[in-house]
Amino acid sequence: MHATDFSKASTAAFKRAVAMAKADRAQLIIVHVMTPPSLALSGDGYVSPRLYEEIEASARGQAQKRLDAVVAQARKAGARPTGLLLEGVPHERVARAARAKKADLLVIGTHGRTGLAKFFLGSVATRLVASASCPVLTVRGR
Repeated sequence: MHATDFSKASTAAFKRAVAMAKADRAQLIIVHVMTPPSLALSGDGYVSPRLYEEIEASARGQAQKRLDAVVAQARKAGARPTGLLLEGVPHERVARAARAKKADLLVIGTHGRTGLAKFFLGSVATRLVASASCPVLTVRGR
């Protein structure tokens, strides 16, 4: 299983996941987790439910389009990929998906933040290493 946020850090991990899946002739599940859209509120801060649903549907459509492109790229490289679009807290949903799909290995990218940046921004990779039910291979993005 490969989890992606479509960043440069994810690209290096994607390449590794594809190579490993091809070598083992394994199914590759590529997962992306959407977080609920945040809105820059103005005025009284009210956003109608209809407008919120439209924003959410647009975000979901864009995420699905990007995920489909990554899946197509993996297929073109010779892997047997499937895409999985989830919503929620990234490390929780990826760990749950890895458990549910009985993943043998989770391949994820890391930005390699240290110090205050890591403290304030946290690390999905660190949380996944701690919570995943399978081994986690972290690949530092360049």
